[in-house]
Amino acid sequence: MLLPGNIPVVQVDRGGQVTYHGPGQLVAYLMLDVRRLGFGVRDLVTRIENTLIALLADYGVTAAAKADAPGVYVDGAKIASLGLRIRNGCSFHGLALNVDMDLEPFRRINPCGYAGLAMTQLSDQAGQIEFSEVSVRLRAQLVKHLDYAEQATLTGGINQYD
Repeated sequence: MLLPGNIPVVQVDRGGQVTYHGPGQLVAYLMLDVRRLGFGVRDLVTRIENTLIALLADYGVTAAAKADAPGVYVDGAKIASLGLRIRNGCSFHGLALNVDMDLEPFRRINPCGYAGLAMTQLSDQAGQIEFSEVSVRLRAQLVKHLDYAEQATLTGGINQYD
C-alpha cells in the first residue's frame, strides 16, 4: 500500500491483495457452494471473468482475461477485479466492476499488488450508462455463466450506495 490518505483500510482474508472499493463501483459477493456446483477454483475464476467479459460486450466493450493476473482488462487497463476465498467448499468475497467512479484512489495503492497498474471504468469505455441497468445485466450474466436456472435475491434487487 502506498498512500491511502483518508480511505479506510480493512484487512480481509481473500486473494487479490490490495484493492479499493468506492461509490460507482459494482461489487458482488458470491457465496457459492462450489463443491456442489462441481467447480474448482480456476473454473470459478474463469466463469466470473467470462461473466464480466460478456457483460462488457453487451456495452460494445472488448475485454479479456489474463492467465497470470486474475481480473478483466480493456487494452491493458483493469476494469474489474476478483478477490476470492474458498473455505469448506464455499466461495466468499467476489468481484468489483468499475462502472462510473473516481479512479484516483487506485493511484494511491498498487492495485492487486501490481505497481503502476492502469485502471479504467465502463463509463470511460462506453459512455454514460445507468448503474442499475449494469446491475441487472450482471445478475443475468452470472446466472448464465454459473449454470443457475433462475435468479433471486433476498432484497429483490441490487442497491448502489452513495
